[in-house]
Amino acid sequence: MAAEKKLVGKITHYFNKIGVAIVDLESTLKVGDEISIEGVSTNVRQKIDSMQIEHKNVKEAKKGESIGLKVADRVREGDLVFKV
Repeated sequence: MAAEKKLVGKITHYFNKIGVAIVDLESTLKVGDEISIEGVSTNVRQKIDSMQIEHKNVKEAKKGESIGLKVADRVREGDLVFKV
Protein backbone atom coordinates (compact mmCIF):
# COMPACT_ATOMS: atom_id res chain seq x y z
CA MET A 1 0.00 0.00 0.00
CA ALA A 2 1.26 3.48 -0.87
CA ALA A 3 2.34 5.82 1.88
CA GLU A 4 -0.21 8.38 3.00
CA LYS A 5 -0.22 11.39 0.70
CA LYS A 6 -1.32 14.81 1.79
CA LEU A 7 -2.44 17.45 -0.70
CA VAL A 8 -0.31 20.54 -0.14
CA GLY A 9 -0.97 22.62 -3.22
CA LYS A 10 -1.61 23.09 -6.90
CA ILE A 11 0.62 24.13 -9.81
CA THR A 12 -0.54 27.49 -11.18
CA HIS A 13 2.30 28.12 -13.63
CA TYR A 14 5.34 26.41 -15.10
CA PHE A 15 8.40 28.14 -16.54
CA ASN A 16 9.73 25.73 -19.13
CA LYS A 17 13.11 27.38 -19.73
CA ILE A 18 14.17 27.42 -16.08
CA GLY A 19 12.22 24.35 -14.88
CA VAL A 20 10.41 26.20 -12.12
CA ALA A 21 6.83 25.64 -11.04
CA ILE A 22 4.66 28.11 -9.14
CA VAL A 23 2.68 26.37 -6.42
CA ASP A 24 -0.28 27.84 -4.52
CA LEU A 25 -0.05 26.21 -1.10
CA GLU A 26 -2.94 24.76 0.86
CA SER A 27 -0.65 23.53 3.62
CA THR A 28 2.85 24.11 5.02
CA LEU A 29 5.81 22.91 2.99
CA LYS A 30 9.46 22.84 4.07
CA VAL A 31 12.81 22.39 2.36
CA GLY A 32 13.66 18.69 2.68
CA ASP A 33 10.07 17.51 2.30
CA GLU A 34 9.46 14.89 -0.35
CA ILE A 35 6.69 15.73 -2.78
CA SER A 36 4.81 14.08 -5.59
CA ILE A 37 3.38 16.20 -8.42
CA GLU A 38 0.55 14.43 -10.17
CA GLY A 39 -1.71 15.16 -13.09
CA VAL A 40 -3.18 13.64 -16.23
CA SER A 41 0.25 13.17 -17.81
CA THR A 42 2.48 14.20 -14.89
CA ASN A 43 4.08 12.03 -12.25
CA VAL A 44 7.13 13.67 -10.66
CA ARG A 45 8.51 12.67 -7.29
CA GLN A 46 11.31 14.65 -5.70
CA LYS A 47 12.77 16.16 -2.59
CA ILE A 48 12.57 19.92 -2.15
CA ASP A 49 16.08 21.37 -2.29
CA SER A 50 15.04 24.99 -2.35
CA MET A 51 11.99 27.18 -2.77
CA GLN A 52 11.41 30.87 -3.13
CA ILE A 53 8.81 33.47 -2.34
CA GLU A 54 9.18 36.70 -4.35
CA HIS A 55 12.66 35.58 -5.52
CA LYS A 56 13.93 35.14 -1.94
CA ASN A 57 14.96 31.72 -0.68
CA VAL A 58 12.81 30.43 2.17
CA LYS A 59 13.06 27.31 4.34
CA GLU A 60 9.32 27.05 4.90
CA ALA A 61 6.14 28.34 3.29
CA LYS A 62 2.62 28.30 4.71
CA LYS A 63 -0.94 27.90 3.49
CA GLY A 64 -2.03 30.74 1.24
CA GLU A 65 1.48 31.52 0.00
CA SER A 66 2.72 31.03 -3.54
CA ILE A 67 6.17 29.52 -3.96
CA GLY A 68 8.58 29.03 -6.82
CA LEU A 69 9.91 25.48 -6.88
CA LYS A 70 12.64 23.96 -9.03
CA VAL A 71 11.17 20.75 -10.45
CA ALA A 72 12.97 17.68 -11.78
CA ASP A 73 10.73 17.28 -14.80
CA ARG A 74 8.03 19.09 -16.76
CA VAL A 75 4.81 19.76 -14.84
CA ARG A 76 1.57 21.36 -15.95
CA GLU A 77 -0.86 23.97 -14.66
CA GLY A 78 -3.53 22.31 -12.57
CA ASP A 79 -1.28 19.43 -11.43
CA LEU A 80 -1.68 18.61 -7.75
CA VAL A 81 1.22 18.63 -5.31
CA PHE A 82 1.25 16.06 -2.50
CA LYS A 83 3.60 15.65 0.44
CA VAL A 84 4.68 11.99 0.65
